[in-house]
Amino acid sequence: MSGGAGFIGSTFVRLRLREHGDQVTVLDKLTYAGRRENLHDVLEQIRFVHGAIEDPIAVADAVRDCDAIVNFAAETHVDRSISDPEGFIVTNMQGTHVLLEAARVGKLRYLQVSTDEVYGSIDQGAFTEASPLQPSSPYSATKTGADLLVASYFHTYGLETLICRGSNNYGPYQYPEKLIPLIILNALAGDRLPVYGDGRNVRNWLYVEDFGRGIGHVLAHGVPGEAYNCGGPDECENLDVVRRVLELTDRDDSLIEFVTDRPGHDRRYSLSSGKLRGLGWEPRVRFAQGLDRTVEWYRENAWWWDPIRSGAYRDYYERHYGRTLKV
Repeated sequence: MSGGAGFIGSTFVRLRLREHGDQVTVLDKLTYAGRRENLHDVLEQIRFVHGAIEDPIAVADAVRDCDAIVNFAAETHVDRSISDPEGFIVTNMQGTHVLLEAARVGKLRYLQVSTDEVYGSIDQGAFTEASPLQPSSPYSATKTGADLLVASYFHTYGLETLICRGSNNYGPYQYPEKLIPLIILNALAGDRLPVYGDGRNVRNWLYVEDFGRGIGHVLAHGVPGEAYNCGGPDECENLDVVRRVLELTDRDDSLIEFVTDRPGHDRRYSLSSGKLRGLGWEPRVRFAQGLDRTVEWYRENAWWWDPIRSGAYRDYYERHYGRTLKV
């Protein structure tokens, strides 16, 4: 699988080893969010290839003796895509093309890990797989382009392709530029918690292991050429998430700091997972339970996050939010 040293990819690796006993090859460029530390407990059980998905030589090495490609590799942070979209185009679109070519040559099953953001924002109801794709950021536009490229390889070449679109993931090993780990670590440090706009943006939260099992379910049971939504069981406003984290870390609302909203910030995401549920998948973790687990994991694993908050992430945070991060 590509991107297996990232947040969602490393979770999927553990699930496949623990629940299926698979032989796993991980191809990863090891960028700022893809870290060997994310695979620290399973590195001896996998084959690891250090390389980028846009590199055909690295991809060819990684896919030998494989029967399927699952593509987790992506630049994913919307804020970074707004300030520097070029890297998103290279990884998310060009890289997907290289992987698809390798799958076509090797006659491999191919699964693209995608996002609810390809649909844009929805005021009421929930997106289905038949909803139009209306991305609103450079990140979501590159993921949409990749999805369309994947679909074209099914229709043009007959490649066995699948797409699984997840809602907002959270859980252990998530890089702290994303909302939930950012506010957990800031709260633990007694630092201010930046909240975009009025904080009323709504997200559909999916525990990362539930998404991993959903991806595995699509890989095993999905119909080639089809896309499947994998949404969480609960929706919540960002401000409510922040307040719950403050409760779990014994902090109060005085740490909340409303900051200038992100350009083009989608107001609400919501996915209908009826199609995937029809294949037998169900989320196992409700948001309240998963958030408790996540806060506890970050509280107990400073060895994982302390080097991040002391390194390049600190510089990024100061540039983005205009103030120093407490360590």
